Amino acid sequence: MLIPAIVDVDVTRPSRDGGRDAIGKMKIGRGHSAVLVDFALEAKCYGIGNSVGVREMSRLISRLRHRQFGILVTTSFVDSQAYREIKEDQHPIVVVSAIDIVDILRSHGHGDVDAVRRWLVAEFR
Repeated sequence: MLIPAIVDVDVTRPSRDGGRDAIGKMKIGRGHSAVLVDFALEAKCYGIGNSVGVREMSRLISRLRHRQFGILVTTSFVDSQAYREIKEDQHPIVVVSAIDIVDILRSHGHGDVDAVRRWLVAEFR
């Protein structure tokens, strides 16, 4: 829902995944001139009071390969120091936090718990 141009995603196995939860490709451009850009995704299911810190962010950054960007998805938020470091050092990381997930779901018509539950059952059953 967030990045419709993603054309391929492979979820990695739970262990020995190289520090990534998924890898994929995003299509930029149209037709014959389009290019595919690789990305690595890391997901952190944390409670709202537990932030993604420098250690977790550094791990994702260290796993990025040449010409790859990263996506960090968390059910919580990113610690201010970790976020400041990725911005100041211009790391190619897209951060999707809890509030972003809520906004994305709402913008696609899934604005309450029951609507999200129905969507999850329909989409992932």
